[in-house]
Amino acid sequence: MFVMGISWLLTLELVLYAGCLICGIIAAASVTITQGHFAGLCILYGTIHYNTSGHSLTVESTSSPSLCHFVSAISVCVAIYCFSLILYWIYAGCVDKEVKRGSMWLNVSLGMSGLLMFLLVVSGCVLRTGRDSLCGSALHNVPSLSSCEDAQNQTWASPYTGNEFYSGLHSAERSVWVSFFFWLLVMAVVVVQRRQAVEEDTMWSRAETEPFFHRPARTL
Repeated sequence: MFVMGISWLLTLELVLYAGCLICGIIAAASVTITQGHFAGLCILYGTIHYNTSGHSLTVESTSSPSLCHFVSAISVCVAIYCFSLILYWIYAGCVDKEVKRGSMWLNVSLGMSGLLMFLLVVSGCVLRTGRDSLCGSALHNVPSLSSCEDAQNQTWASPYTGNEFYSGLHSAERSVWVSFFFWLLVMAVVVVQRRQAVEEDTMWSRAETEPFFHRPARTL
């Protein structure tokens, strides 16, 4: 049983949008919280230094805050886009008995999906390489560390609170790639709907032209 006038393919698409919405919120929140733990600094591609006098870790260099804002903004835009689509199609399903999209709007959906997937790839690569660069500096400058995750258990110099920096960045990256996978499925679902729309348009065109070109049968 489908919800209101929404087809099962569109229902599946909305479920995938909901998954992308959740992933976008998690990614944006994780990056923002991690940035807040370091006094608003963006630690991606940063350098961690061990203070021997205070036996604590500190951040020696960081990236521009706009880099973290860029990553967060992509996730927020994806979340807002998905939320808007969910609300629109639920409203359309309540108003109309049967919700359909033409080939043109399905092409627009494919274009938007491709654009958002590209931005997610950029965001995921920034998170992965930025985190690896940060972890590399931690392992190089802090001899007692066996893994980057162990740095979370170390003492950090004020005003930094790095007890969850690795988990936060890892959660953000994982959410971005899961969202990317969901968008791949969205594109597949939209492609199927587009093929159905093209077939329906073709059948409608044939039905409209047949009365004009139909030849009457000969009588002897």
